[in-house]
Amino acid sequence: MIAINKRHQSMVNRAVKWIEKYNKANEQRDIALELMRSSMTTNAPIWRKYNRLCERAFDKYLECLYELPRREVAQIEKADLY
Repeated sequence: MIAINKRHQSMVNRAVKWIEKYNKANEQRDIALELMRSSMTTNAPIWRKYNRLCERAFDKYLECLYELPRREVAQIEKADLY
């Protein structure tokens, strides 16, 4: 993704990287939840692991967004990253 203003490019790259990490961890968390629901064994530790990864990645993503101007944030949110 290309930033509107070139001086914000590195922070835009970081925000995109963290939202992509969140998306990957969220997919794994959903899979672990389905395994917990469908099987007799508990996969709660696996779900908690991916839940922590999701929380951390989303917090880092929000930190990046707080340092960007509104128009850069709007551009990121309009992208197909969510």
